[in-house]
Amino acid sequence: MASTEADVFDRLGRGLSALGAWIDARFPMTKLIKEHATEYYASKNFNVWYGFGVIATFVLVLQLVTGIFLTMNYKPSAAEAFGSVEYIMRDVDWGWLIRYLHSTGASAFFIVVYLHMFRGLLYGSYKKPRELVWIIGMFIYLALMAEAFFGYLLPWGNMSYWGAQVIVTLFGSVPWVGDELAEWIRGDFYISDITLNRFFAFHVIAVPLMLLLLVVVHIMALHEVGSNNPDGIEIKEHKGPNGKPIDGVAFHPYHTSKDLVIVIVFMIVFAAVVFFAPDMGGYFLEHANFEPADPLRTPEHIAPVWYFTPFYAILRAVPNERIGVALMGLAVLLPFFLPWLDRCRVKSIRYRSGFYKITLMTFAVTFVALGYLGLQPPTTLVARLSLTFTILYFAFFVVMPFYTVREKTKPVPTRVTW
Repeated sequence: MASTEADVFDRLGRGLSALGAWIDARFPMTKLIKEHATEYYASKNFNVWYGFGVIATFVLVLQLVTGIFLTMNYKPSAAEAFGSVEYIMRDVDWGWLIRYLHSTGASAFFIVVYLHMFRGLLYGSYKKPRELVWIIGMFIYLALMAEAFFGYLLPWGNMSYWGAQVIVTLFGSVPWVGDELAEWIRGDFYISDITLNRFFAFHVIAVPLMLLLLVVVHIMALHEVGSNNPDGIEIKEHKGPNGKPIDGVAFHPYHTSKDLVIVIVFMIVFAAVVFFAPDMGGYFLEHANFEPADPLRTPEHIAPVWYFTPFYAILRAVPNERIGVALMGLAVLLPFFLPWLDRCRVKSIRYRSGFYKITLMTFAVTFVALGYLGLQPPTTLVARLSLTFTILYFAFFVVMPFYTVREKTKPVPTRVTW
């Protein structure tokens, strides 16, 4: 019996080897696996901050899969959209779970991406030679914002309708082409059935294709220059006799096994939210969105979803609408220039000055505070606080070139130590 089982496994192994050789003769499968996994060397000292990129990839796949299943029963028309969502929630087998996975996944995506970007700020992942990796990542962020914006209207709830109305109107403030731009985005003179169909096409086809392309390019660019690490050391500069980095290990199986643990922990937390608090008190799914869109009844307080509220608070911080729109756009674009604004040669926050650590923590608090203020009804106090934190937000970028060029840092090790 043992001999028979050994023969079966031997034949299976030879069959798989033959299949692999057949594929390699027609497609570089083994070469890609070696370049991006088994022979891609990454630093040994990755910490938990370096797990958010993998989690973001996992959430992206989750959103694509659940989105496909949602489109099977969703109807992109003003007359049937809200009803089709209710049908998915009430009558489709496991439809409620698919919808909650998708809606919670949208918020989880932004949480993970914001933490991923914050890790870049912590360890200088935007510095040479990774400027292009950072810029491509920022384009992914813009594509993610567009994807969320187009998808926000699809449930055709009352908050979705009025939120889209407010955001599209902002494009009308763009000088010279504002009215034409807003009309092109809507596809009509007001938010209508045509708008819903247009947003559905962008959300389901155009933006996801762009997002997938950017993610692939982002990973290719990252693997070309190598991953950063908490010590900010370029491991490719210190290689052993075998030509492999002394302070690196193969991404697979060493880092994939660690990432698997991080993904499992994320899945536990994610499942807890999906099953016990899918609306998260109105932050993930607004209560007004459980009512059908009504052009004649405005919600008591119109605000975008929480992941847009920091920029919405900046918009409301100044009374002039055009200046507010310009500042909001500038707030989104400024991080693109971090590789050139930060002129300190040291990458990791471990070896940077206390002043930089204070400014970075202040920036993080500022961003969270703006997000909270963007959710609040407009009052005099909210306006004043929004203006204060808006100034702090822009000061982080404007002041950076002046103090980082002469920043006093701690000695950096020549290689990773243990």
